[in-house]
Amino acid sequence: MHVKWGALGEVFLVGLGVTIVVVVLFSLGVNAMAARAEALEVGSANSRAAAPAAALAAVCFGVCALVVAYGIFLIVT
Repeated sequence: MHVKWGALGEVFLVGLGVTIVVVVLFSLGVNAMAARAEALEVGSANSRAAAPAAALAAVCFGVCALVVAYGIFLIVT
């Protein structure tokens, strides 16, 4: 049995990179949701800041969901 160390290392690096990207995106989404909640607590003066924060959070969580769905797709097929 021959182990292809180059391919194994490549899979490890890609997996590590994707993991870091997903964690950072999820953290940005949580941070954006906290900024939205803070903007809504302050009152109507900063209510304009709540919409972009909510949009950023939705995009971050959506990308995370797509990456997870693609990973599941790769495992299943």
